[in-house]
Amino acid sequence: MAAEHFDVVIVGAGLSGIGAAHHLQARLSGKTYAILEARDAIGGTWDLFRYPGIRSDSDMYTLGYSFKPWPGAKAIADGPSIREYVRETAAEGGIDKHIRFHHRVTAAAWSSGDARWTITAERTDTAETITITAGFLMMCSGYYRYDAGYTPEFSGREKFKGQLIHPQHWTEDLDHAGKKVVVIGSGATAVTIVPEMAKTAAHVTMLQRSPTYVVSRPSQDKIALGLRKWLPAKWAYGLTRWKNVGLQMYFYGRARKKPEATRQTIARMAQKELGPDYPVATHFNPKYNPWDQRMCLIPDSDLFSEIKAGHASVVTDTIDRFTETGIRLTSGKELEADIIVTATGLDLQFMGGAAITVDGKAFEPGNALTYKGMMYSGAPNLVSVFGYTNASWTLKCDLTCEYVCRVIAYMDKVGARTVTPKLADAAMKPEPWIGLNSGYVNRTADRFPKQGSRMPWKLNQNYAADLMMLRYGKLADPELVFS
Repeated sequence: MAAEHFDVVIVGAGLSGIGAAHHLQARLSGKTYAILEARDAIGGTWDLFRYPGIRSDSDMYTLGYSFKPWPGAKAIADGPSIREYVRETAAEGGIDKHIRFHHRVTAAAWSSGDARWTITAERTDTAETITITAGFLMMCSGYYRYDAGYTPEFSGREKFKGQLIHPQHWTEDLDHAGKKVVVIGSGATAVTIVPEMAKTAAHVTMLQRSPTYVVSRPSQDKIALGLRKWLPAKWAYGLTRWKNVGLQMYFYGRARKKPEATRQTIARMAQKELGPDYPVATHFNPKYNPWDQRMCLIPDSDLFSEIKAGHASVVTDTIDRFTETGIRLTSGKELEADIIVTATGLDLQFMGGAAITVDGKAFEPGNALTYKGMMYSGAPNLVSVFGYTNASWTLKCDLTCEYVCRVIAYMDKVGARTVTPKLADAAMKPEPWIGLNSGYVNRTADRFPKQGSRMPWKLNQNYAADLMMLRYGKLADPELVFS
């Protein structure tokens, strides 16, 4: 019996996948599609993560979809609100009717002879193997493993008699009220968990090996709320979106051009929040330049407020070993803990870990170059939807999906069945795909494609430039082969 066939298969029913489906329906209404989702719910990251305080670290006027105004009062929104926003988007457009839950994609094989992908999925509820074919494959499964986070090997870990948990596997029955908590890490997850747990814990210590840049921002956008009172929702949303895009681009550009001045500005802001005697230079002054790694955004100074109130503290040191009652540090100091939270990062994974083949040959992502940040050299009819590292994720996702719709419409117009990026300059020197030196990126760099040294193989990391290229640029390109 022939496998079920769709014009487009989308992998992942999170923020990106639901957005991709909307663009397909709006721009290519005659195309058939299905969304394959490994889990049993819509929302992706925003459904999976349930740790205390889970929220966005981007404003919702840019993290929200371009086509659906964010309705909430808070610009820095909590996880449940974002999850509901994604689910509402799926329901409004009937997108939820196209989702196949419990379908974990394990392999995708391209056949040039058939001009289609054969996708193999395992039913996570029944262990049944499902085969589906598609003319175009859109991977919206993010960039990290959903089944496991990253936890280093800690000496003596088995001796600790308290509770040990990774944020990716948070359980709702974990009671931290009145207990001593140590959160290992200093990234976005740690700075979210610490102030939330500090509200009821006896004390929360954020233990970091090295500092991170932390910047406070109001949780509500007063300009956005003001515009809503006087303008239609879409107009107010659009103006706020461009305002925030402009601010993001300005501050990122300034940080890269004047890193030392930016460093000093961020340090002064933290010092003002924490008081003149707090050792900001020790705990909030990284060795690297701003935006060499992602900055941490905190709403309404919540982390600083809990530190200043004495409910939370920061320790900058390295771990010697776990003990029965906590952690012994390299300095000899001991941190007592009833609960240890390992906010030590993500384990990155390309295309959800699926085995990709092209005409019987394994597609090795580490040897491929990324075309316009979404397609790959030598891989036909394949797109990964990724966001920015220096701005909101959805800004790039929206543009990517628009571009894919343009490409598919163009293929119909010229009678093409395949589109394949092909590098003309074999001597081009590859560069790291993600321009960050974060630990979670460096650990898995060999699993991901590279970028080139020139366009269209080089990432812009600039929304305005990408908008002109992806929304208005010509599709005809010698390095994009239609056949």
